[in-house]
Amino acid sequence: MKPARGGLGRALDRPDPAIRFYLFHGPDESQSRGHGERLLKGLDAEKSAVAAQSVKSDPALLADEAAAIGLFGGKRALWIEPAGDEIAEGVAALLDAPGAESPAIAIAGGLRKTSPLVKLAEAHPLALAHISYELNEQDSERLVEQIAAGEGLRLAPGVAARIAASAGNDRGVIVQEVVKLALYVGASAEAPAAGGHEDVDQIGIGAEGDSMLLGDLALSGDLAALSHQLDSAAADAVPVSVVRALQRRLLMLAPIRARVDRGERPHDAVTSAGKSVFWKDKDFVTRLVSLWDSKALGRVLERSGELERRLMRSDSPPDLEALEEELVAIARTARRR
Repeated sequence: MKPARGGLGRALDRPDPAIRFYLFHGPDESQSRGHGERLLKGLDAEKSAVAAQSVKSDPALLADEAAAIGLFGGKRALWIEPAGDEIAEGVAALLDAPGAESPAIAIAGGLRKTSPLVKLAEAHPLALAHISYELNEQDSERLVEQIAAGEGLRLAPGVAARIAASAGNDRGVIVQEVVKLALYVGASAEAPAAGGHEDVDQIGIGAEGDSMLLGDLALSGDLAALSHQLDSAAADAVPVSVVRALQRRLLMLAPIRARVDRGERPHDAVTSAGKSVFWKDKDFVTRLVSLWDSKALGRVLERSGELERRLMRSDSPPDLEALEEELVAIARTARRR
């Protein structure tokens, strides 16, 4: 079922003990993940990861795990991320089981309305489904300002828009970057402090960080710089963060390139994108939309999604080598264009 209008917060903070399955899906995966984390607190439960492929291979697994009592007697919640239609049969078995000690929480990306998993979760009285939509520019700026106010951070004019754009309008990244800025300037609710553009320049924000740099080097076809950066960043790189930064850049480029496909000049298309492109990046973004057409951007985005799902599997260690291979392949493609 779907939560009542305005009732999602209540469903997360005071969960109905009868609900066995929660599905958070939609294009804003960070919001879905945030709902899941909030639900964990409401349940007062520990996260117990279950791989989607394991549920696909053994549809009875989810019901069996939900029926099991935690080893140390504490509350558990089964966490499936990334999830998709491959777990639908396992979820059906969970919902049909005689009982369940632990609920299951699935975090999915964009699923179609015809998705068997969405249909099941929306129709069954023992399940709850919610779709998370992406923030627009205005919502992102308001979110930055709201979080900043809670942190005692007084933002200079234009800083909220800059953080929102640099974070790719991603809720999770916005929260991290505002908190990071507050810590840097020493702001707190008890001792407010100002944060300006110079502070942002000093710490680096979202799209200006190392994670985005790797993807940008690949998209620009700069193999030498990419190889050097991979060598220097190998010890500290977080593959999933790099992939998600690459996806944010691709999702920013796609609508701009669509304008070019409709006849606009690349520079004009970038200018029309407004605050979604940080002013320092405009020349670089113009070069990228001239280099990559919409079809090629779509292929890279699809491959990055496949890589992210592989990296997120709970039964596999982070695969830095797979990330490096993908980035080098992107760079080589860019050099041929």
